Amino acid sequence: MATAADGTYRDRILGLLGEQDPLPSLERTARTVREVVGRLGPGGLTRRSGPGKWSGRQILAHLADCELAIGFRIRQVLTEDGHRIQPFDQDRWAARYDDVDPELALRAFTTFREWNLALIRQLTPEDLARETHHPERGPETLGTIVRLLAGHDLNHLRQLESLLTTP
Repeated sequence: MATAADGTYRDRILGLLGEQDPLPSLERTARTVREVVGRLGPGGLTRRSGPGKWSGRQILAHLADCELAIGFRIRQVLTEDGHRIQPFDQDRWAARYDDVDPELALRAFTTFREWNLALIRQLTPEDLARETHHPERGPETLGTIVRLLAGHDLNHLRQLESLLTTP
């Protein structure tokens, strides 16, 4: 999800969420993404906001993959003491997104999100305080991971919304 070794990515993504509780944001994202995708239509999903930027279709595939990957991370942090996160290179994953079925990606994202929310709603303060280590970002609590997921949503939702006005 990140490529920066410093706190820049973390700070930027957490800044999108601000002081908001991440749970309501996570709960509404799938619905909002679905609404924006409906407004974009198939043609809009092929748009990019600029050179080198992802298309709407690629953003949907990325959201689905991240929901799967982060859900796995959450479960690992909950069940493994001293867990070390395995990072992934989002751009290398995205290299395979050009022909992804956007409706399938959207269904995967919303289904994984429902499943992850069922777990996130049950997390205790002790669970959220569990610490892991991200090789690029350093120590993180599970609470930070949940907040990053919500901020990540907001980042990509903004990108999708920008496609509504991109020719």
